[in-house]
Amino acid sequence: MIKQSVSIVSVPFGKGAGVSGAELGPRHILQASGLTRKLSELQISYKMAKDIQVPQYLPTIQTSNAKYLAEVHEVTRQLGDIVADITAAGDFPLVLGGDHSISIGTIAGLAEHYANLGVIWFDAHSDLNTENTSPSGNIHGMSLGVSLGRGIPLLANLRGIYPKIKPEHVAIIGARSLDPGEKSYIRSLGIKCYTMHDVDRIGISRIMDKVIHHMRQSTDGLHISFDIDSVDPREAPGTGTPVIGGLSYREAHLALELLYQSGLVTSAEFVEVNPSLDHNNQTAKLAVDLIASLLGEQIL
Repeated sequence: MIKQSVSIVSVPFGKGAGVSGAELGPRHILQASGLTRKLSELQISYKMAKDIQVPQYLPTIQTSNAKYLAEVHEVTRQLGDIVADITAAGDFPLVLGGDHSISIGTIAGLAEHYANLGVIWFDAHSDLNTENTSPSGNIHGMSLGVSLGRGIPLLANLRGIYPKIKPEHVAIIGARSLDPGEKSYIRSLGIKCYTMHDVDRIGISRIMDKVIHHMRQSTDGLHISFDIDSVDPREAPGTGTPVIGGLSYREAHLALELLYQSGLVTSAEFVEVNPSLDHNNQTAKLAVDLIASLLGEQIL
């Protein structure tokens, strides 16, 4: 099992998404689905970090096409501070969203401590849009791009580090819904993007071996950003942006089990669980089980 104490950060924020309900995710993961009970069963030391103060309304910041920019900025600013403090204390940050816009804050806090932070982005989407290319204006679809220094300066410059991560240290896994501008950006920068076509063709085990080998050679820390919509909606119906044809239950678990075995993972976040769209808490329970796999739970 993981040797560090896990510091859990609850981020009940959903305004970065187009569908409300992701703000309920942390409570359902923690309480209704029993994350802390699971960690205790695994004998993993944990603590609850400082609460994020989620603003209900802030004056609008004018930008071309980015909804709730002021609120996203405030939440990610707070989260960056908290994650930086957790990392400085030597603990393992485990961030529970909330929509995927919160990753802007998580990665900002981590970038203060890792000059070559690796990021594995499990997602049906690549989240590489900008305020100018986004069809929706929802910032959760821009979050990885922001951390790469793309898009809204207010967010891209968070904590005075720009860019937070480098394209060669990013791997996207499970993608199957990419906008034209995102495809061009991925190709132009050579970002490693393993689509569901790749998963079907060569298998998740081989993909993870390739990604882990690359991260081991080139990074000084490894962050896992896991959007629950990377999993097929038959397994994870409770999410606001479902795309059919995603990772199976076992593919998702195997990927995280292999990451645990690598010994490289230094932080993680699980996002986009939307209880208002879920069936009998199925998706939140899956999130708890996936977190357990990443932290060392084994079948035997």
